[in-house]
Amino acid sequence: MARIDEAAFDRAALGKAALGKAALGKAASGRAASGRAASDGAAAPAAPGPGSSPSPSPGSTTALGAFLRSRRDRIRPEDVGLPVHGTRRRVPGLRREELALLAGVSITYYTHLEQGQSSNASDAVLDALARALRLTPDEHGHLRDLARPQRAQRERAPRPEYVRPATRQLLVAMDGVPAVVLDRRNHVLAWNPLGHALLAGHLAADGPDRPADRPNLTRMLFLDPHTRELYADWRTEARTALAALRLVAGRHPQDRALAELIGSLMLQSPEFAELWSRQPVRECTVGVKTMHHPVVGPLSLDFETLNLGDGTGHRMLMYSAAPDSPSAAALTLLGVTARQPAGCDG
Repeated sequence: MARIDEAAFDRAALGKAALGKAALGKAASGRAASGRAASDGAAAPAAPGPGSSPSPSPGSTTALGAFLRSRRDRIRPEDVGLPVHGTRRRVPGLRREELALLAGVSITYYTHLEQGQSSNASDAVLDALARALRLTPDEHGHLRDLARPQRAQRERAPRPEYVRPATRQLLVAMDGVPAVVLDRRNHVLAWNPLGHALLAGHLAADGPDRPADRPNLTRMLFLDPHTRELYADWRTEARTALAALRLVAGRHPQDRALAELIGSLMLQSPEFAELWSRQPVRECTVGVKTMHHPVVGPLSLDFETLNLGDGTGHRMLMYSAAPDSPSAAALTLLGVTARQPAGCDG
């Protein structure tokens, strides 16, 4: 298929804005049944598997297309002031032509974009689609990532990642603060004793030092019963973690290890697969986690994630409790137990 002239398409597409909603009503009322079926599609394609190619052939299901469909499915025509003609609609939300006219782009251009036959959409087009779809800032950024994927490179086996000695030294010095260092896939690269005791006291403390079977916070959340029981509202925690993972996947479509992690979770956890199909997208670097710890009981902890400025992409996840609170007392008690030698009874 010949390469699409993106600049020409953008100019033509944005010029359609003057048509307005009235044009949509006229077009919808006169549309033939065959045209309706061709535009809607009897069934939206499923979200692409995590192992799918980052550069699919034209017309195939793409991550961008799946995301756009998920977002137009959640908006009803009446929610945005569009006329509804008839009662039989083959899509739960907006049709392609309805979204195209709301965004002020041509239906041909939008269809090419959703079907993966167009690349390098302009900022103006992406911004217009984001406004029409009522995307959050995180979703808007995700749309840009998917619309402009990294250039395909020769695949290489991922190398094990390690924390710098200075980072490990900092972890040890943070004696009263639970802290964990993660890579972008949520593999635990290092933790201090309190971080280990808080999140995974049932696992070996030296687990992060073994790259072949390092703990992974996302895998633990969905597959480890101890981690599942740790969170008072597991489903909310799972949705938040998965939404953040989708952002990372959009930013790093060439990451084979990340794709393998997502693929294995899709196969092993029906709950992960169900949540992943909903296309949640949300950055989550600060907030509050409510836990029920098996050793010290209920905890309400603030958390903050900081990107380490060493070019590795590693992050440090830290927890704290309000001063003089029951959670602060519980953390102090947990710290005492974490410093006890293994097998000590008191």
